Amino acid sequence: MSTDPFIYLEFLRKTLLPLPGVTEKLHFGTPAFYVNKKIFTRLKEDGETLVVSTLERDKWMDADPLTFFITDHYRHYDYMLVALKTVSPDDLNLLLLAAWRNRAPARLVKQFETELLSKQ
Repeated sequence: MSTDPFIYLEFLRKTLLPLPGVTEKLHFGTPAFYVNKKIFTRLKEDGETLVVSTLERDKWMDADPLTFFITDHYRHYDYMLVALKTVSPDDLNLLLLAAWRNRAPARLVKQFETELLSKQ
């Protein structure tokens, strides 16, 4: 992906805001995305790293430790850092959708799946 934080933010907005129940607001002074008042991703202060909620952190980090990693701060949390310079858009889409699903209430997940099926 590009190295411009505004392009990253535009990608995040385009990907996440159409999902049911997603809102954007600042968290620690950076753009963050929530569902059901629960944060599931935010842009780090450097503008090049994303914090993402994940239940499969080890899988991602084992596959590409330069792109998916943690710092000591995140060791005991279900979050992972993603280097936006090196992540593929497809992987990022998968990761963001999984993060949203893990935080969204069942009714919103069902709404999303129904909308997805109606488009096919």
